[in-house]
Amino acid sequence: MYLLKPILTATLFSLFIYMEEFNISSEIIDTVAGLGAIYLILTLPKRELAIAGFFIGLFWFFWVGFSMRYYGFPYLIPLVILIFSLFYAFLFYIIGFWKNIWIRGILLISANFIEPFNFNWFKPQIIFINSHFETSIISFGLIVFGVALTIFMVKKKRRFFLFPIPFLLFFSSLAEPVDEVVNPKLKIKVVETNILQEEKWKIENQNQIVQLNINEIEKAIQDNYDMVVIPESTFPLFLNKREDILSQLLQLSNKIIIWTGGLFSENGQYYNSTYLFRNGKFEVAKKVILVPFGEYIPLPKFISHWINKIFFDGVQDFTPASQPTDFTIGEEVYRNAICYEATSQQMYQNSPKFMVAISNNGWFLPSIEPTLQKLLIQHYSNIYGVTVFHSANRKGSGVIYPKCKN
Repeated sequence: MYLLKPILTATLFSLFIYMEEFNISSEIIDTVAGLGAIYLILTLPKRELAIAGFFIGLFWFFWVGFSMRYYGFPYLIPLVILIFSLFYAFLFYIIGFWKNIWIRGILLISANFIEPFNFNWFKPQIIFINSHFETSIISFGLIVFGVALTIFMVKKKRRFFLFPIPFLLFFSSLAEPVDEVVNPKLKIKVVETNILQEEKWKIENQNQIVQLNINEIEKAIQDNYDMVVIPESTFPLFLNKREDILSQLLQLSNKIIIWTGGLFSENGQYYNSTYLFRNGKFEVAKKVILVPFGEYIPLPKFISHWINKIFFDGVQDFTPASQPTDFTIGEEVYRNAICYEATSQQMYQNSPKFMVAISNNGWFLPSIEPTLQKLLIQHYSNIYGVTVFHSANRKGSGVIYPKCKN
């Protein structure tokens, strides 16, 4: 019985992810589950809340360590799972350290800004992404305030303790979604490849993978698309060093715009990059926001060098670009985002109308990672009114439109 409320709290707090994963849609269930989770977070004893935090970390992020399989350390997966679960147990213990519901509410809202080692996928407000509420930080704050006010009025035995409920519903429309979705003038094909992560980087598979990409481009040409988008690092090599492949892509770019992922090497630095081929020429956009412990080690150099040597065969960190890249195609501007960038608020600054995101989700399957990624992209799409064309390897491809008033 001691675990019942903590597990219930974690389940309600995570339900929206698994409903999306299994294509179950119910605004009422998501709304009630989210409100119930907030109520329990504001009222549980601190030890029970810490246990709830442990399971929240587990339910949201059990998949993070799955990439260790491909570095030869599968036995570290349970350790990574434990570290994430314990971190969120500690976070919720801190929230529960104060019995005062108002302080707890403020801390819960503030958890949105806690990004350990620049890992920014824990956004409490997205529990309402498919509910009757909006997910801006202001709307979430008002929802938490409304639940806290209801608890306060019930405890004080006030007659009108249900008053905050319509108060909450009123603020469900606080965010300002776009009046209508604007489609680009380009006819865009978003490709989802199905290349196993354990096969992707083997030298003997390069020619086959390159040909699969060429086939997708040629099919898009046959289907009369204006642009084809292929996933992150779908060319698993330093593409700017392969004149033979570049020549082929440049020829094809006279028939269709090609937006694709590939590695880029320059002056001894490595970049995770997007290549845009059009009219027999190409441009390169370098990734700005790198994945912590995936593309760089967010620790002092002497430690990061040791970790790279032990776990990553001495491969050096990727180098980040200084700012996002926008490509102007015709009269329209398209913001470039590579995987982790598409779930980062920084990339949505200035509200670009269109974003093209490319990902490789093969690192973390089977898991709910592509679903959580999609929900985070939907969150930022709604807030900033951005339409996102997302091409992913293995799972997660599609077009994500901002929530529309109509």
